[in-house]
Amino acid sequence: MSDHFFVVTGGPGAGKTSLIIELARRGFHTIPESGRAIIREEVASGGDALPWADRMAYAELMLERDLRAYEDAQALPGPVIFDRGIADIMGYLTLCGLPVPPHVSAAVKKAHYNRRVFLAPYWDEIFTQDTERKQSQTETEATCAAMINTYAALGYEITELPRADTGRRADFIAAHLAC
Repeated sequence: MSDHFFVVTGGPGAGKTSLIIELARRGFHTIPESGRAIIREEVASGGDALPWADRMAYAELMLERDLRAYEDAQALPGPVIFDRGIADIMGYLTLCGLPVPPHVSAAVKKAHYNRRVFLAPYWDEIFTQDTERKQSQTETEATCAAMINTYAALGYEITELPRADTGRRADFIAAHLAC
């Protein structure tokens, strides 16, 4: 078990990335979300491994990148905070009504994180859409629920982040990591 690996999950637009950036600014080791980078790369290259085109291909690229990031993080000391974990891919596929391939299930079982998973809940005051985040409020809330269900089914303990500014959220995580 990688007790020093922590996941921040939730729906799109819930403040995860801003929080990860703040935690990195404070000196924590952080691993960025792969999904947005893949979207930018696929759009730039004319690819279709996108959540609005070929969702399975998008999930496979996320898995490949997330597995590499997980392996690279093994060398990092102290807490490492991930903007989404490998189990998020399982939640994404389930949300999309797609089958979870055996190799994805195997990767989720192999990649262990701390039992405490931080959830950034849907928060209307900060939710925005952009060229990479096209989900509606309903889809965002459904994504959050899928992540809760996925992580809970895998035996993780969900700790909801407060609906507070990024600094207070970072303080909340830092306090929980010190426990």
